[in-house]
Amino acid sequence: MRHILTSVVLIVLLFPALALGETMDDLLKREGLYYKKSNDVPFTGKTTGQIQGSFKDGKEDGPWVGYHDNGRVREKGTYKDGKPDGPYVSYNDNGQLLLKGTFKDGKAEGPWVYYHDNGQLWSKGTYKDGKMDGPWLNYKNDGTVWEKHTGTYKNGVKVD
Repeated sequence: MRHILTSVVLIVLLFPALALGETMDDLLKREGLYYKKSNDVPFTGKTTGQIQGSFKDGKEDGPWVGYHDNGRVREKGTYKDGKPDGPYVSYNDNGQLLLKGTFKDGKAEGPWVYYHDNGQLWSKGTYKDGKMDGPWLNYKNDGTVWEKHTGTYKNGVKVD
């Protein structure tokens, strides 16, 4: 038993990437795919550190989470075939929610809500195929309506 434990400790100390996974700093992005440095095979595996997630054949795939320097969650989301797909949230470094929405095939889709750093509502509306679509409400830091950006959008363009 002692020899097994000693072997595990040596592997972790001598080859931390094998035991702990790669960090994003260990990877390079070339032509849309991620590779380990000095390797020509698209990376499949998990990353550790401030950005944690999985890769399949060089593309992000599955749940992802990123952390601020202080250890708090910065963002959480899911990737499918290298594109954001599913619920997504982002927080500032004190834990305050900054935005919440959903991606579909790499594009914002459905209702999204954004907040100022002070926690006040900043903006809310709906995306369709990655473009603002439908009524949008926007607020200034003090909570008053920001008329310039409030209105109805169609295909990303304000129509009223």
